[in-house]
Amino acid sequence: MNRSERLNQELIFLSYRQEFHIKELMQEFNISKRTALRDVNSLEQLGLSFYVEPGRYGGYQLMQQQLWVPILLNSQEINALFFALKALSLLSATPFEKSYHTIYKKLMATLSLSNQRQVAKLQRVVNYYSIPNLDAPTHLSDLLTAILDENVVQLTMTTVTAGFQIFDLLYRHGIWFFSGVNLDNNAWGIYRCDTIKAFQTSEQPARYTWKQLAQRQRSYDHHHHNIRYKCALTPLGREHVQRIIILICT
Repeated sequence: MNRSERLNQELIFLSYRQEFHIKELMQEFNISKRTALRDVNSLEQLGLSFYVEPGRYGGYQLMQQQLWVPILLNSQEINALFFALKALSLLSATPFEKSYHTIYKKLMATLSLSNQRQVAKLQRVVNYYSIPNLDAPTHLSDLLTAILDENVVQLTMTTVTAGFQIFDLLYRHGIWFFSGVNLDNNAWGIYRCDTIKAFQTSEQPARYTWKQLAQRQRSYDHHHHNIRYKCALTPLGREHVQRIIILICT
């Protein structure tokens, strides 16, 4: 068993415990005391939280029980996972506060050396180009929490100050938006996150359930995007359309 695989197994081994001793790691994984101590330092860097209890019968007390579930993924799934992580890491602002570099290291520690080499090669040969953040979005994490907890929030923005129930966050063409109901006029809208000047969670009870907000969004999309129109193609336009049809059919 190589070191990466051993660290992964140690995380799983410790996930169901409240405390552990160095001797337990030594016996369970057949390693020396020096190796066990080095592994404990690596486990701490990977996010395992503990404190040392001094004394003869002391040891390492786990501060927070974290479930490290072993997941069996094939090579294609592993590559897709790391590609998605790379794409997210290119965004300069996201609603998530965790470091993608730290997540990357944790995931890599669960892989065998051959899979690690494959992932590293993937990162070099497959590139993802995205529009960088054009705005300076604020309160993305707060907005996400309000959505998940179904809280009412009081927002001060460039053009409006009102209470909102927020339904979702969306990233489009380099700009973060949120959609939801303005509770002051009961109107659905989509707003740029970078226009938020002040954010405050309100004690006001939620007016709508999440399902009701989803229904409001569907109704808004149906009426907002359902625009009837006609267009006339020039001879050159018809030629382009015919070429596309031929290419699709062949």
